[in-house]
Amino acid sequence: MDKSTLTSEWIQTFNRLGSEGKLKPTVPYHDLFARKELKGFPLHTLPMWTVNFPTGHITCCDPLVTLPSKPDTYIRTVEPGTYLLETKIIEMEPNQYRYVASRVIFNGNEPVNYELALKGTEDIEILDDGESFIGFPVDSGLATVVDAETIETYRKFYDQWHTNYPDKNIYDDYYSDLFQLNAMAYPQYQRSKGGDWINFTIPETELTVPMIQSGFGDGLYPVYWHLIKMDKSANLLWNILIVAKRISNL
Repeated sequence: MDKSTLTSEWIQTFNRLGSEGKLKPTVPYHDLFARKELKGFPLHTLPMWTVNFPTGHITCCDPLVTLPSKPDTYIRTVEPGTYLLETKIIEMEPNQYRYVASRVIFNGNEPVNYELALKGTEDIEILDDGESFIGFPVDSGLATVVDAETIETYRKFYDQWHTNYPDKNIYDDYYSDLFQLNAMAYPQYQRSKGGDWINFTIPETELTVPMIQSGFGDGLYPVYWHLIKMDKSANLLWNILIVAKRISNL
């Protein structure tokens, strides 16, 4: 997104909310990723290979519903490159898993601050009440993090697929098999039938579209930057607020 489109009013509100601590999450995610248990429940870390960001302009969204419509990217950018992706999982019962949060590791340094990832078009004044939150909508039970070039390339792939198979559903007739194959190849922390994640590479490219179960179904999922300095991002996390509340109240 072009930062020049930001209004002075939005920037002022953003700066004020930041100074008041209202752009921070309610859960210390960095500590969560370092832990192996939480109130008696085992925590696991699942590596999901890498993601490619050729432009450094990234966003999180629902890969099946939102990604084909070419969503805007966040105001903050990252250095173009390939980065590690991993997901934290809580084992609520033996072999019963919930995906709690995913992160892209841009830098190994300790974060000094958190900040809500924003695009500059949100009504951020709703955060004044201390109860509301902003996140990306999930309607398919899946989430992804992608680069601007990936968004454009995926749209072309998506349109061509539907041109080739006009009467078919891209999940039922394409992705479901990939999820099942991934669950067979990497069964740890996945449902044996259906699977819970893939790291999809767009055909004839090196661009990746991870598709990860959102953890608690459909809803809004906030995204936060881990900052090592106020002007440089270290880690990017997405997590729904209600998951954080459930975990903290276990």
